[in-house]
Amino acid sequence: MLERFDPRNWPISYEAMLEHLIVLGGSVAIALIVHWVVFALLRRIVRKSSSQVDDIVFDTVRRPLRWAMVGFAISVAAENDALVGRGWDIFASFIVPALVGWLAFAAVKGAALGYEKQSLESEDPVAQRGRMTRIAILSRTLRVAIIIITISLIMLNIPGVRDVGTTMLASAGLAALAVGAAAQPALKSLIAGLQMALTQPLRIGDLVKVDGQAGRVEEIRMSFVTVRTWDERVLVVPTSRFLDQSFENWSRVSEKLTAPVMLHLDPITEITPIREEFERFVTNHPLWDGRNLALQMTEAYPESIELRLAMSSATIGDLWTLRCDVREHMLGWLKENQPEALIRHRLEVEAANQRVTGG
Repeated sequence: MLERFDPRNWPISYEAMLEHLIVLGGSVAIALIVHWVVFALLRRIVRKSSSQVDDIVFDTVRRPLRWAMVGFAISVAAENDALVGRGWDIFASFIVPALVGWLAFAAVKGAALGYEKQSLESEDPVAQRGRMTRIAILSRTLRVAIIIITISLIMLNIPGVRDVGTTMLASAGLAALAVGAAAQPALKSLIAGLQMALTQPLRIGDLVKVDGQAGRVEEIRMSFVTVRTWDERVLVVPTSRFLDQSFENWSRVSEKLTAPVMLHLDPITEITPIREEFERFVTNHPLWDGRNLALQMTEAYPESIELRLAMSSATIGDLWTLRCDVREHMLGWLKENQPEALIRHRLEVEAANQRVTGG
């Protein structure tokens, strides 16, 4: 039984085996040397470029391209060596699709990272968010497609899987219905994600209000969107929700907004001094952008009046801070200068006591 493990009984001699190893090792060594030389030259060229995209792509594709060149070298050796060829033919149908898919995946990932880094240098925040959203969605779609195609090509080289595919093609009608029904949610999410990238009803970094909750869009995926609220909660919203239903996008065009502070005061309030103090405080505030400033009485009831103090700011965060400062300052000013303007619930104590005593 142990005789077949004796090297003297092998079909090839030591010399032939050594020759095959030299051919295989030499091909791999030459491929690694060529890879090192080519990338050394490319690195010098890339460093002279002002763009950062080619630098990042260069770094991401270096490793997969090294293994791709090794695979190419083995295939060349297989053409000239029968033993290497027999071994390579067995694994080539699996290794080649995997190497090509890895290289394509790395190239897409590197290009996405490069363009994202380049977008961060943009001075326009709206354009920056738009590019970031397109890059994130399209690159993720391409990477998922590359993974699916690569796995499919590898699986089709397995005889059993190929036979299953042939059997399914024989009953193409039922197979199409089954696949269509099963893939409907995935296709809907894919189409919704692509539509989100092209139409951009919202972008990464936008401040949106959905289901009564306001927050920043952190991530846009094919099936869901994550929104970070002010208290650091994360809302996970289906992507189709933003396409099928209405929502508020507070930074669609820009972050310049106008928002009010509402004051409910007594009807005897003198409006003119309040307006003058409000305008004086806001015009001297560093967060006011000089666009909108107005105080209006929007409602008048028998027991109260409603004042709307509108102001604007360059960003949503600055506007929130400005409104808080105005609210705090105006209430403090009213306490000192017009305390009678603050609403109180008055009770006619003397009249009530007379009614009780029957006086």
